[in-house]
Amino acid sequence: MAASAGAERAGIAQRAARAVPWLISAACFAFLYTRLARASGPERSVAEYLLGVFASVPWSRWLALMVAYSGFYLLVDTLVLWRVINWFNARVGYGELLPVRASTYILSILNEQVGKGAIALYLNKRSGVPGWELGSSMLFIMTCEFYYLLLWATVGLALHWNELPPALSVFRSVPWVAAGATVVAAVALWAFRSPRFADAPWRRRPLLHAFRQARPWQYGAILLLRSPSLLAGVVVYSIAAGLFGVDIPILEMLTYLPLVIFGTLVPGPFRAVAVTMWPTLFPEHAGAMTVFGFVQHNFFVLFNAVIGLLFLRKTNRELFGAPAGSPGAAGADGDGVN
Repeated sequence: MAASAGAERAGIAQRAARAVPWLISAACFAFLYTRLARASGPERSVAEYLLGVFASVPWSRWLALMVAYSGFYLLVDTLVLWRVINWFNARVGYGELLPVRASTYILSILNEQVGKGAIALYLNKRSGVPGWELGSSMLFIMTCEFYYLLLWATVGLALHWNELPPALSVFRSVPWVAAGATVVAAVALWAFRSPRFADAPWRRRPLLHAFRQARPWQYGAILLLRSPSLLAGVVVYSIAAGLFGVDIPILEMLTYLPLVIFGTLVPGPFRAVAVTMWPTLFPEHAGAMTVFGFVQHNFFVLFNAVIGLLFLRKTNRELFGAPAGSPGAAGADGDGVN
């Protein structure tokens, strides 16, 4: 009976966890509706208001801009993945990895981590690299991405500290979070490099494989390699906002875009938190920024998936037709690139 009660409680907890993202999204869209209803006024409906925004956008120019950015993002994203995999796991060519990374964008529509799992499966079949070690490399990339967002969010806030709307004042804590995270990173680097913990069981775990090999400069290198995608995004989003009739200078966009990207990390369909942040930042353009936020964040994911479709046949052939265990695995711990 106790086991049955425990299983029932676990089932309730799982259902509640699945409901949370939808509740967050519902709250965001309810908030958006009140903002839009206020902006549209009594003479027209919210739907008419938004249709007017849609009709005013030069979509062909916007589409060309976003397709170009999606292609550039794929090149940078693959570069980061290629560099980490070659440091810690196996020798893989950039051109070989690019179609695999592109194809995983299709899975990333559902969940980004599923896409990373598909990359791990490919490399496991290609080079026989253990799954835990590949998972460690993905975790290393995620850690570096967190720090690069913190870095650019802090830089952006420093440029426009006083212009941040009161509704988003919670983000004034970002520099403090960055400072604390820097201390944690310094302690972690010391623990992984110090001979004092050389024989510690936690340091030998396969999931920490990449962190065990990584030199301090390699963290910095990933931050540098990843940054062009964000800086290009700042320029692209600034230009795109202009197509929606909202002038956002590049330096101002540098303040807001990293914060909004943090919003995309909140679970929920349609990137609801990130979409809600744009009309909150620019309440005088509530309709334009609602449409802007929705299409920028959701169509970007779809554009990447379309790019992935172009490479899907090639990836499927390599993933399910190539023999496992081909040569190219990286050396044992301690043999990472210096």
